[in-house]
Amino acid sequence: MSLVNPTGASPFLLIGDHAGRALPEALGDLGLSEEDRVRHIAWDIGVRALGEALAQRLDAVFIAQTWSRLVVDCNRDPARADAIPEVSDGSPIPGNVGLTPADRAARIAEVHAPYQDAIAAELARRAGRETVLVALHSFTPRMQGTDRPWDAGVLHDRGDLTFAHAMLAILQAAPGLTIGDNEPYKMDGIDHTVPRHAFAARLPYVELEIRQDHLSTDAGVMLWADRIADGLRSALASLA
Repeated sequence: MSLVNPTGASPFLLIGDHAGRALPEALGDLGLSEEDRVRHIAWDIGVRALGEALAQRLDAVFIAQTWSRLVVDCNRDPARADAIPEVSDGSPIPGNVGLTPADRAARIAEVHAPYQDAIAAELARRAGRETVLVALHSFTPRMQGTDRPWDAGVLHDRGDLTFAHAMLAILQAAPGLTIGDNEPYKMDGIDHTVPRHAFAARLPYVELEIRQDHLSTDAGVMLWADRIADGLRSALASLA
């Protein structure tokens, strides 16, 4: 886990559930090829660079999970079987097959729990301050043989929806962009991090999905960092 700009004064708290692709030495390569270890099944490509750029632009804290989601997916309830997937987008993951309850518990304790605890601790530290939780994700342009037309998506479900709806309207108004409303993923019972920290607390939030080919170059990351930073500021101002 990485904590970027820990003294940031912005109301925005940035999080990246899948910002890294590191594998613990004890797990080796999980039986995966190098090709699989760098493609989208292992991490949200471009999110770490995007989060760091946004942290700088907004003076925001960015909490990034640097371990691969193939170790354990921090955006899944750890009790779910698919929190440690045996197959992802057609690729078998041999190192995740046949795990004992103790094996699973160790990964949760070493990877999942510290990340979620860091978010909870930062929210507690900010008690009494205006805070908007901003979850950053990226998606592959092609999944299971299907092309995805969206440039970005805004995900939302329950809790305080005002900020998410404001951000959706701002991005959908931008010329030349195709913005998904709960596309290409729908926030539902599968998501874990935003529901865990935002729903019951009535914390304003938004979950953003950016297409990975838009974040494949430094120029692309900077463009989207500017676009998202402007959108976040405008959405917050519209609700003031």
